[in-house]
Amino acid sequence: MDDAGVYQLTEDLAIVQTVDFFTPMVDDPYAFGQIAAANSLSDIYAMGATPITAMNVVSFPVNSLDINILKEILAGGADKLREANTALVGGHTVEDPEPKYGLAVTGIIHPKDVLANLGARLGDLLVLTKPLGTGIIATAIKGELASLSEAEEAIASMSFLNKYAAEALKDLSVNACTDVTGFGLIGHAYEMLQDAQICLNFEFSKLPLLTGALEYAQMGIVPAGACRNKQHYSQYCEIVGLDDAQMDIFYDPQTSGGLLVALSETEALTYLESLKGLNIKASIIGWVDTIS
Repeated sequence: MDDAGVYQLTEDLAIVQTVDFFTPMVDDPYAFGQIAAANSLSDIYAMGATPITAMNVVSFPVNSLDINILKEILAGGADKLREANTALVGGHTVEDPEPKYGLAVTGIIHPKDVLANLGARLGDLLVLTKPLGTGIIATAIKGELASLSEAEEAIASMSFLNKYAAEALKDLSVNACTDVTGFGLIGHAYEMLQDAQICLNFEFSKLPLLTGALEYAQMGIVPAGACRNKQHYSQYCEIVGLDDAQMDIFYDPQTSGGLLVALSETEALTYLESLKGLNIKASIIGWVDTIS
């Protein structure tokens, strides 16, 4: 269940490959391009790798939408690739009734440095590097309910590269790492469990949330993906003292979410301090425990 494929080329070099694309979740085409690119790059960062090349994956209704919209989407993606020091080396475009955009990305890494999403250990702390709620806020945006400030906050979070949070892990002993995307916090946290004798404990009060996310969830403004995640992953959860809206936050499918990292207590605290210096508001949201 790792975030990307790894192919070893030599004793000290492996390539890491991923592809991701989706339909717009915001009205601004440039912002959509940035978000889609950041999301595609994120799987490479979650593996501990450095992205080096990318190829555009595009579907666009050329006969019904202004071609300038596509130009803006691609410009947003290109700007994020420049920030990531990743070369755009090509791509492919097809005509489609609904716009879609993303990237196929290749990264490099030493085979011994690959980070897996499986491997959380007893006593680890769980660090999350971005706030939750992008799926709920995107649903509110589509319903014309979200305020301008709420939308801007969500867009800024989704378009922020996980490059910086990943680079801060380079000198730490990471037991498990993944990025939180379509399966929500619960789904991606579940991927960290390698042993039936351990569990992950989360405290809702510790979760960083986008402004308005909980309030919209209380109004029932929740994406269909959250319901699918709940249907699949609720069987693995024991819920104490949380209402439906709070649980919807756990199941909310994220777009370009943060890294979820399992580290020893010492390493976790060191990681938080380094992220503060990068102005990244990461949070310790839980810990690994034995099943009682």
